[in-house]
Amino acid sequence: MSELDAQTKAVLAERAAAGDRPLREATVAESRAATWGWLPYMGEPADLARVEDRIVPSRTAEIPVRVYTPHGEGPFPALVVFHGGCWIVGNIDLSDRPHRALAAETGCVVVAVNYQKAPEHPFPVPLEDCHAGYTWTVEHARELGIDPARIGVAGDSAGGNLAAAVCLRARDLGERPPAVQVLVYPALDPALDTVSAKDYAEGFGLTTEDMRWSWEQYAPDSAVRLTSWVSPLRAGSLEGLPPAVVVTAGFDILRDEGLLYAERLREDEVPTVSLHYDDSVHGFLWTGGVLDVCHRMLRDVRDALHCLWV
Repeated sequence: MSELDAQTKAVLAERAAAGDRPLREATVAESRAATWGWLPYMGEPADLARVEDRIVPSRTAEIPVRVYTPHGEGPFPALVVFHGGCWIVGNIDLSDRPHRALAAETGCVVVAVNYQKAPEHPFPVPLEDCHAGYTWTVEHARELGIDPARIGVAGDSAGGNLAAAVCLRARDLGERPPAVQVLVYPALDPALDTVSAKDYAEGFGLTTEDMRWSWEQYAPDSAVRLTSWVSPLRAGSLEGLPPAVVVTAGFDILRDEGLLYAERLREDEVPTVSLHYDDSVHGFLWTGGVLDVCHRMLRDVRDALHCLWV
């Protein structure tokens, strides 16, 4: 078994010393404020050609999106991105630097969707907002300098769940599917009964009990929680889904469900690239200022996308 990267150990120690209350014990307002403590770890904003805020209509609200356009000549491929945060914390302002880095490294236009959050807005609202952001991007592709044939979805953690669910929803309803899905340490099953959920339950950033509590906020109805648009790993078949990049971390409670999802995608003949970072932890996309693994992962995602775009 590998050991934690030294840089990662230092970040975990700093965050433990910060003394943030567990998500399940803090108020939602406290947790949302505490999440800004990750900003110093994110590094300097990447240089891009243009960043623009727009508004997208969803079923229940007008949703802000932020469009990041890289340098170069379009039309560009695009990723419609849904940030992590247990469906509860975070927004496109907090995740601005990771999204800039994703656009700069991959050469994609990144459209970041500020979906509404649980517990005020549980399922299906966040998924509807993310779907609306994807369909808006498809409809406005040429205006945004995007190649309409290369529009994918991406997300980290809870955002990875939403990206996977957007793909399942499109398939199940016979709608136009994303061209690719990039799932970065995604949350895929509320059971949390894997080896990794038990071995890394405490002390590695995201805890198993906080994740369990977060699932309950996102989908309070336990029967709904086990349906495929909420829990993609519960889908009876993954056949017909878009090509996938699945990122996992060795010391992450969600590691095993991500690895299993990638395996099931391949079994159902979905072209899939697995990117595993054995010495890292959940959340490293947000640490580009201090962890080398973040930049390595972004380069690997770029290379994987070049192989998978159809």
